[in-house]
Amino acid sequence: MAKVTVKLAERSYPIDISPKALRSAANLFPGSPRQILIVTNPTVAEHYLQPLLSVLHSHHVEVFNMQDGEEYKSLTTYADIMQQLISAGFNRDCAIIALGGGVVGDLAGFVASTYQRGVDFYQIPTTLLAQVDSSVGGKTAINHPLGKNLIGAFYQPLAVLIDTDCLQTLSARNYRSGLAEVVKYGVIYDAEFFHWLEDHVAELRNRDTAALTYAIERSCAIKAEVVAADERESGIRALLNLGHTFGHAIEAATHYGEWTHGEAVAAGTVIASKLSEVTQKLSSSDFRRVVDLLNQLGLPIKAPQMPWQDWLSYMQRDKKVKDGKLHFILPTAIGSAEVVSNIEHETVAAVITECC
Repeated sequence: MAKVTVKLAERSYPIDISPKALRSAANLFPGSPRQILIVTNPTVAEHYLQPLLSVLHSHHVEVFNMQDGEEYKSLTTYADIMQQLISAGFNRDCAIIALGGGVVGDLAGFVASTYQRGVDFYQIPTTLLAQVDSSVGGKTAINHPLGKNLIGAFYQPLAVLIDTDCLQTLSARNYRSGLAEVVKYGVIYDAEFFHWLEDHVAELRNRDTAALTYAIERSCAIKAEVVAADERESGIRALLNLGHTFGHAIEAATHYGEWTHGEAVAAGTVIASKLSEVTQKLSSSDFRRVVDLLNQLGLPIKAPQMPWQDWLSYMQRDKKVKDGKLHFILPTAIGSAEVVSNIEHETVAAVITECC
C-alpha cells in the first residue's frame, strides 16, 4: 500500500493507493450512519458499484447512474443530480462519492461544492487518468457547449481512495489515455521520473501492478506538492496544464466524443513541445524524447486538422487566457516548464500545421 498526503493545513487529505482498496471504503465513514449519494456510470457500476454498496450497507445510500461520456458532464446532468438530492431529502451532513473516471469526479465534485453551499466529498477514481490527475487537487467543473470546464469551483475532497485493481477492467484506449497525464509529470517536474517511464514502457503497457503503483504514487506526489504550493492556480499549478490548451481545443472541436481527454492532451503536448523547440526553449533531442515516449505508449502524436481560425477560437475560450493573450505551458527541458504568453499567432499556427 502507498499513501500520499495533499498538505493544505486543516483541509489536508490522504490519497490511499493499493490493490483491493475498495474494500476499505467503509473506513471513510466511521461512526453513525450517513446519507451518501454515489455518482457513477453504467460502465463502472457493472464492476464496482455492488462491492462498494456491500461495504456501505449500514448507511443510507442512493445512486445516481449518469450516462457515460464527456458530453454528459453538463448542466443537464448537474440539474438531474440536484433534483435527486433534494427529492430524497439529503441534508447538509450528507456525503457525495465519485465512483468513476474524470467525468464522474468533476461532476460529482461540483455537485458537492454547491449542494447546500458545500457537503462532504470523496473520490474513488476508477480510471488511470482520474487516479493520477483529476481526482487530486480539488478542481471540479462541468462543460458548456462553447468550452470545457468553464463552469466549476475549487473544492477539495476529504479523501481519495485508489484501487489499482480497477485498472484491469479498463479498455485499452482509456488505459492509454491515462498514461498521457503520467508522462506530463515527468516532462514538467521530474526528469528522473521521465527517465523511469522510458525504462518501463513495456511494464506500463502490460499494466504491471508494481510499475503502475509506483507511477500512480509518484504522479500523485508531484501533483500534491504542486497543489500544496498553489491551490488556486495562480502560479506553479498552471504548469499542470501542459498540452491542455491545445487538447481542450481538440476536445471541443470534436464535440467531446471522438477524442478522449488523454489522447487530446498527448497531441497537445506534442504541439506545446514543438512550439518550445521552434522558439528555442527546448532542445531538439528533448522534443524527440517526449514524442517517442508518447508514441511508445500508444498515444496519438498528431492532432486532427482544422482551420487556424477554429483553433484560435477554441483556445481563446480557454481559462488560461489573460488580458486577451494566449498563455502556453512550454517545456524548457525534460523536468521543467514555464508559462509563455509572447508568441506570435503566426508561429503558433505554423507549429500546429506541422503537428497535424
